[in-house]
Formats: sequence, C-alpha cells, structure tokens
Amino acid sequence: MTLHKVWDPAVRLFHWSLVAGFAANAIITDPESKIHRWIGYTVLSLVLFRLVWGVVGSRFARFSSFPPDLKGAREQLQDILTGRRRVHLGHTPLGGLMIYNLLATILVICISGYLMTTDRFWGTEWTEELHAAAVTWAELSVIAHITAVILESRRTGVNLPRAMMTGVKSVPDEASFAP
Repeated sequence: MTLHKVWDPAVRLFHWSLVAGFAANAIITDPESKIHRWIGYTVLSLVLFRLVWGVVGSRFARFSSFPPDLKGAREQLQDILTGRRRVHLGHTPLGGLMIYNLLATILVICISGYLMTTDRFWGTEWTEELHAAAVTWAELSVIAHITAVILESRRTGVNLPRAMMTGVKSVPDEASFAP
C-alpha cells in the first residue's frame, strides 16, 4: 500500500460536522424547535465555509481539482461496468458531481428554511414544499453517496471512509491511477 495525503483537516472537519448537523436536523430535532433552526444556521455556515475553502483551500479541497466533468463521469461509469480499477487521488468525477449536488441542495434547504421564519414567507406553501422536497432529495443523495463510497471502496481497494477520517488514502501498490 502506498499512502497519499489527500484530505486536509478543514475538509474532514467540514464533512463530519455537516454529517452531524444534517443528521440531527433530519432525524432528531423537532422541525419547529429553535435548536433545529440553530443547527440549520450552523449547517449554512459550514456550507459557506466550504465554498470559500473550495477556492482557497488545499489542492484536493479546491473545486478546480474536481470540476464538473461529464466525460470523466462517463469514463468512471465505464470503469465500474468493465471492472477496470483506476484510482482517483482526489474526488472521482462522480463524487465531484455528488458534492456539487449536495452543496446546492443543502443551500436550498437552508435558504428555504430561513424564508419560512420570515414575516413575508411564514406559512407560504411553496417555501414549505421546496424545503421538504430539498430535504427528501438530500436524503436520497446521501443514501446514494454512502452506497457509492462503500462500492467504490470495495471496487478500488481504497478505504474511502478511513481516508475521510485520517486524511490519507491507502492505495494498493498495483493500482493504476485515473488521468
């Protein structure tokens, strides 16, 4: 195994804090409670931080290291279907698309949630429906993300959850790298 330092502490702290905040608001807290709102504000702050860190952060944290890449996503799908094992040091093309999806969806959740607390939009049906639909989409996306992480870890031999905990990817010596 070859070790590659990939995820900086800020990315890892962001990731696991977002997991905790989203899970708390989706599963534990009462949607009408103050704690639900404060966790929502915290989640919004985390996403805003990640947007800034995506521009000024370390190499693999930067959005420029994983731009939206439909061609790369198709190639990764072909790798999966054909059994070709190519490792990406940073985010995979499909993983990058999921990150953009989740960041955008969580922003919609936070903004619509905030709007529901304002005098102008309190009690309006569309804000509640948008909020609920975005939460449902985020939950489905999280399930897809977790499933993909497990399957990609098995397929490539790289323990992706461990890498997001430690910041280091352990790549099998015989692995080939994607361009």
